[in-house]
Amino acid sequence: MTEKLDLDQLRQWIGRSTEATDIVTAQLVKGLRATLFQEIGDPRPGDAAPFTVHWCLAQPVFPMSELGPDGHPTRGGFLPPVPLPRRMWAGGELQFLDHLRVGDQSTRRSRIADVTQKSGSTGTLCFVSVEHEVISPRGIAIRERQDIVYRDVSSAQAAAPAKPAPAQPAAKHRETHVSDPVLLFRYSALTFNGHRIHYDRDYVTKVEGYPGLIFHGPLQAALIVELAAKLHGGQPPKKFSYRGLQPLFEGSAFSVNANETDTGLELWTANEAGQPTMKGTATW
Repeated sequence: MTEKLDLDQLRQWIGRSTEATDIVTAQLVKGLRATLFQEIGDPRPGDAAPFTVHWCLAQPVFPMSELGPDGHPTRGGFLPPVPLPRRMWAGGELQFLDHLRVGDQSTRRSRIADVTQKSGSTGTLCFVSVEHEVISPRGIAIRERQDIVYRDVSSAQAAAPAKPAPAQPAAKHRETHVSDPVLLFRYSALTFNGHRIHYDRDYVTKVEGYPGLIFHGPLQAALIVELAAKLHGGQPPKKFSYRGLQPLFEGSAFSVNANETDTGLELWTANEAGQPTMKGTATW
């Protein structure tokens, strides 16, 4: 049985901060370009990295003895010890101020901004918002809000079947790819993400109750950001907000879509049936 959620106790984590430093290497840039379906090239010092390379940098490293059954670190430490067993990246907001470049020493300063509890059709949800600043030798490169959602077991299982979605407008801009298990493994490796839902089919189907491996939320967001920049002369949005709608699973085609709006772009990823799995808005 799940331990009772004590919101007042969890909110004591608000204001806690941490800092980590890493270097943008040419090898990392090559691996991320390949995973984002870009030309790999031969990155040299000073070359711009993909816009969301910071999600690959200075990731926390824990000994095997401190990992939970899902492959994530056990609860506590910088993030509050939310007692709900299922944890996923729900969405967030990015502000791009400068490129990160090959050779940059990058520092990420992180702060717990809020902890909230909600009740929905699938049960109790706990949201933890984390604010990040990513700093290069030239100053602040990225400001970010990351929203993490914790669920009970039953709510994770209830989320597995794809829900019928309203018809989407035809996309003026669309790229299609295949959600291949190797793609998911590569992104897990680049981000040092041990969460078993992305690579362990027995675990994700038999323990968490999903029909297959789950496509990373950040990987969907990264593909959306790259399409947005491609459609805007290579410049990333000044502000990009996004949220996950439903899981995207392995083994089928998916699309990255965009339409112009009065203020920028509306973007979304969709599964093979055309149902949106993540939505985002980009403004310049």
